[in-house]
Amino acid sequence: MTHTSAPDHASAPRGARTAVGVGAVAVNDPFWSPRQQQLRTITLHAQYDHLVSTGRLGALSLTWTPDSGEPTPHPFWESDIAKWIEAASYSLATHPDPDLEAKVATTIEALAGAQQEDGYLNVYFTVVKPGERFTDLRDAHELYCAGHLIEAAVAHYEATGKTTLLEVMRRYADLLVQVFGPGGQREGGYCGHEEVELALVRLYRATGERSYLDLALTFLDSRGTEPHYFDLEQQRRGTPGYFGSIFPQRDRRRTQFLEYNQSHAPVREQTEAVGHAVRAMYLYSAMADVAAETGDDTLWQATERLWQHLTSKRMYVTAGIGDSRHNEGFSHDYVLPNDSAYAETCAAIGLVFWARRMATYSGDARYLEILERALYNGAIAGMSADGLTYFYDNPLSSNGHVARRDWFDCACCPPNLARLEASLGSYAYSLGTDEVAVDLYLGSTLTCRIGGADVAVEQRVSAPVGGPVCFTISTDAEATWALALRSPSWAEQMTVRVNGTAIEAEADASGYVRVHRTWADGDRVEVDFEVPVRRLYASANVGAAAGRAALAYGPFVYCVEGLDVGVPAHAVVLGEQTPAPVDAGDGSVPALAGPAWAQVRGRADDDQLYFTSPAPRQEQELRAVPYYTWNNRGQSTMAVWLQEGLAQR
Repeated sequence: MTHTSAPDHASAPRGARTAVGVGAVAVNDPFWSPRQQQLRTITLHAQYDHLVSTGRLGALSLTWTPDSGEPTPHPFWESDIAKWIEAASYSLATHPDPDLEAKVATTIEALAGAQQEDGYLNVYFTVVKPGERFTDLRDAHELYCAGHLIEAAVAHYEATGKTTLLEVMRRYADLLVQVFGPGGQREGGYCGHEEVELALVRLYRATGERSYLDLALTFLDSRGTEPHYFDLEQQRRGTPGYFGSIFPQRDRRRTQFLEYNQSHAPVREQTEAVGHAVRAMYLYSAMADVAAETGDDTLWQATERLWQHLTSKRMYVTAGIGDSRHNEGFSHDYVLPNDSAYAETCAAIGLVFWARRMATYSGDARYLEILERALYNGAIAGMSADGLTYFYDNPLSSNGHVARRDWFDCACCPPNLARLEASLGSYAYSLGTDEVAVDLYLGSTLTCRIGGADVAVEQRVSAPVGGPVCFTISTDAEATWALALRSPSWAEQMTVRVNGTAIEAEADASGYVRVHRTWADGDRVEVDFEVPVRRLYASANVGAAAGRAALAYGPFVYCVEGLDVGVPAHAVVLGEQTPAPVDAGDGSVPALAGPAWAQVRGRADDDQLYFTSPAPRQEQELRAVPYYTWNNRGQSTMAVWLQEGLAQR
């Protein structure tokens, strides 16, 4: 295929705004900077060591044979490698590191060495099942892995300017166009685990090659149509597929398993978030991307319907999603159990990805409310305070037996969280026509060209929650544009001053306070928020939260751990007084403290299981900690939803 040259800038979607690149934002934030420093110096190197020790990187040498003694390559392994490269590339974009750069270069060289002459790149189908490529799209994740490799290639190119991995993946993408495009051998096919669709849009934006966008649209258009591609594929193959032994009931539960990978209906006809939660998030992200690039209103309307369904009926208060471990996803509306919540870390990350697209293309801040809640709760809870262990699933209560692990056989979550945190700066701002939108309040400096001038917007944040935020504008010429400040739902009041003078701070219908003026070098905007501790309540349809409240402060949802209260966390009862923040003085997110009650059995019959009278209550000092921090001080009981009531008289 003849390639068009890469444009100077990525193609702009037809939405209200465009996202900014990682390299355009330098993060200097009291909450995030220590996490990113730890990610750069500890986590990324530890993850690389796991890629080596588990055989993932070694498999790229293609030396495996049944008798070699090497770990048998897995169909999904390339995705773990790719997400690590993507995370490392984001880190290198803002913080050069020769050691990390060398590891990335070695990994890219190994990937290039494993690529086949026609561009194909998947170790499993090269050495374990040669001759079976693209015969099991439903189960084997080939296109999923290709998607993550494409995303890594674009990230590496944008971070370093090097085309080494980009050219490798363009060769593979060209093969995909040939195989799955019009007249191709696998025309009509699509992946059981979505990801390649959004990656192809990203590759199109980086290169300007229209065939990549066309293929993304083809994959979306083919999904869920009849005759069903996965049925035809299985008939041709003659075997039940890679997951055949895991899902022996698949044929007799056809509808459920079509929903599992969102192939139960054409994407424009889908109305409910169903099936595997991570797959759903990647699909919906791709639908938003393609809608923005093509102006396809039917795709956009479908994403809005799906968003409304998910966030009003199937999302946890932490913005975790996916209640069932049986399908790693959704079961029924309002079924949101606490101790058995699956809420996979990757699913919360996927929700961040989707919310970012919905907010950017629409210009509506309501999507950022969910993005922020998912980011600060459902996502970052997946990594320990030392950056070395992880949660795969994230329950909202625990009997004390839950603990993080240092790695997983299916290790999608650790590098996925790494790439999210490494790319954090790109979520803080978006750009419109003569407008800079502040989407997240975090200490950082954005450099951009706006209003015909080269501009730097420095955002100084004094505390993770509740402190004043100050913006300083540096510009090489006076320029007229708007600074759009998101009015967050967690603030009762927002005040804005420009160069010391208060202005009206009324948010518009899209959720922003706009400061439109001709900016001069050194102009300052100060923003103050009145941030109360809030009690959150679930719909009466959510049985698992009936009679209970959750505590929140700013974007953070809180939980109680048994080690802080001396009783099982679920025995704590909130009283009338809402707990207050307790500033530790070290810049961390404060704990909440205040009077409460605890259900106790101070009697000799404590070894009984059931009683004819309610447990008495005693006064109890409450201490609640941000949900993302739980399980960092040892195993303990934990609860997000707390009983609420007065002391028994």
